[in-house]
Amino acid sequence: GFPFATKTGELSVHALEFHILSKTIVPLPEKFHGLSDIELRYRQRYLDLIVNPSVKDVFKKRSLIVSSVRKFFEMEGFLEVETPMMHPIPGGANARPFITYHNALEVERYLRIAPELYLKRLIVGGFEAVFEINRNFRNEGMDHSHNPEFTMIEFYWAYHTYEDLIELS
Repeated sequence: GFPFATKTGELSVHALEFHILSKTIVPLPEKFHGLSDIELRYRQRYLDLIVNPSVKDVFKKRSLIVSSVRKFFEMEGFLEVETPMMHPIPGGANARPFITYHNALEVERYLRIAPELYLKRLIVGGFEAVFEINRNFRNEGMDHSHNPEFTMIEFYWAYHTYEDLIELS
């Protein structure tokens, strides 16, 4: 094919041939009206990304922020770690946990509310500065400022005071 501009000035491609790769079961929302139902936008994020390309910028900015925070802590000598997502007891914050069942162990487990207890164990075990950027789950209400699943950074720094933390930030 070749590029051309439509009568309205929109840049397009004039296809000389095409092959159907997959049948569309449900058509995309109209381009003119877009996708205005907020609930649908969040539940079917792929549609939101197709119909509202500016939403991609939010994803890109979030990724840059997380990357910058990670680099900052690494430059300060902190070790990034991963701690368990499924806990034998709920802990780390005062919130209601999500409960799941571990088939192989035949026990209930609680999705992580916060990584606090496991990070503190790493400090006790000899690491002086640790951090974790990961998902947390709190089985509580939802509104514009609270989501039951969210990303959080938590860090611990042995032998330092709150004044050191103020200086760090």
